Amino acid sequence: MDRMCYEYLQRNPELKQFVRLNPVWYRYLSRDPSLIPEMKKEAKRYYGKTFPQQVEKVNNQVQMIGMLMQFAGAMKD
Repeated sequence: MDRMCYEYLQRNPELKQFVRLNPVWYRYLSRDPSLIPEMKKEAKRYYGKTFPQQVEKVNNQVQMIGMLMQFAGAMKD
């Protein structure tokens, strides 16, 4: 692997862990170090950090709170 890629991964432990869990990226980065931005996008998708994934997560949490409030309201009656 290119020295620059290696140092970049050392500075970003989350990306380093992503590469460890997805070893195909070792091969991709060894062949073409300019794929780092693509790897970052894939890591965001993997860890659920894209905007649509975060919106969905918040929506699920709001729905859960709503259901809990309905349940609590039904228990009072």
